[in-house]
Amino acid sequence: MRVVAAMSGGVDSAVAASRMLEAGHEVVGVHLALSQSAATLRESARGCCTIEDAGDARRVADKLGIPFYVWDMAARFKEDVVEDFVAEYAAGRTPNPCLRCNEKIKFAALLDKALALGFDAVATGHYAQIEEVPDPTAPQGIRRELHRAVDMAKDQSYVLGVLDAEQLERSFFPLGDTTKPDIRAEAAARGFSVAKKPDSHDICFIADGDTRGWLADRLGEQPGEIVDTDGTVLGEHGGSFGYTVGQRKGLGLQVPAADGAPRYVVETKPEINTVVVGTAELLGVDEITGDHARWCGPAPEGIVSVGAQVRAHGEEIPATAWADGEDVQVRLERRIRGVAPGQSVVLYDGTRVVGSATIAKTGTSRRE
Repeated sequence: MRVVAAMSGGVDSAVAASRMLEAGHEVVGVHLALSQSAATLRESARGCCTIEDAGDARRVADKLGIPFYVWDMAARFKEDVVEDFVAEYAAGRTPNPCLRCNEKIKFAALLDKALALGFDAVATGHYAQIEEVPDPTAPQGIRRELHRAVDMAKDQSYVLGVLDAEQLERSFFPLGDTTKPDIRAEAAARGFSVAKKPDSHDICFIADGDTRGWLADRLGEQPGEIVDTDGTVLGEHGGSFGYTVGQRKGLGLQVPAADGAPRYVVETKPEINTVVVGTAELLGVDEITGDHARWCGPAPEGIVSVGAQVRAHGEEIPATAWADGEDVQVRLERRIRGVAPGQSVVLYDGTRVVGSATIAKTGTSRRE
């Protein structure tokens, strides 16, 4: 099988490429150039996709003896991920750019280009597993399922929950059965210079990790009020886009709570540029309506019991869910806090990823 190995320049994608090669596939390494002004050194960038990363990826490819290319997808990344990120925050939502990148870039633009060039699949260093199960309705009687990785501390199935069945058919995740320490040990044994390279973190296109400042540079300062649920003005802010539901730090409130209890962002109102704060109790929700549903296989029929996860490394909560046209309705077994529109809810059946949706609305049932 001819496989494009997406090589970010990190240890995970290096080992993934080497495993695909050892499995007998014809492998070509590809580094995605996603930034139009990549930083020269990692010390000045906390994410990935720097010039240094491209060099690290090339050195691994040379050691493996495989062809290596850099594919420029900066314009597509800017439009589908970066501009979407800005627009979502401006609209009062809290997006996850990693999911959008997987949906629009790594398993759409990259996969589409690979298929057009005659390749069969894409392999990445994500921590997740593909399992093949009998299915008489599927091509060749086999259906591929997306499952959690064995290393739950590194499990990335949440950010892959946007993949559909056709994309899973063309995807490989060679690291899903291995823990991160063992991956680093394997990289060292193979002589990869990236064996001890730190993991990328935060949002890759925000070099210093200051999301609010980065957004302000693009949206401009927009002074507004911070109010409590009764409308009493408690402070000021530089733009409602810089706040998200559940946020406690950085509010700069000028009027302390009478009872001394901490206050959290419970709502943002971008249409009037207002941030509403309240007590922790107001954050609890147990009803989620999601749109932009993506199914990693057949859509569920009727009401199904699932586990629901709303953050990349958040807790999985027992729930029931059902498809409602293009929407998904989720009812959690208990209330959880800090669920913001724009986040993704990913549904699980055991370790299997059922699918995902973008959170459009949250609420609470009458039960306490």
